[in-house]
Amino acid sequence: MPKRVMQGVVVSTAMDKSIVVSVASTTKHPLYGKTMRSNKKFHAHDEKNEAGMGDIVEIVECKPVSKLKRFELKSRVKIAGEQVTDVASEIAKA
Repeated sequence: MPKRVMQGVVVSTAMDKSIVVSVASTTKHPLYGKTMRSNKKFHAHDEKNEAGMGDIVEIVECKPVSKLKRFELKSRVKIAGEQVTDVASEIAKA
């Protein structure tokens, strides 16, 4: 069975070697068809304590590490506070 890989935002780093990741998902209402958004929090194992608050990370399913931790940190997709540069505007200024 393949392991689930999810992407979300780190909402807590208060614990040692652990993070809490909020994963957003959308589903369609079965009767009315309206798109509904929902968030679910997952506890993940972060061996090197590298993820910070607000980072966008990928977590992957693993064997249980503790009572709540069933995922581990795969990678950091975007670091919080990192500047996103717009290449097109920089070219236009030059």
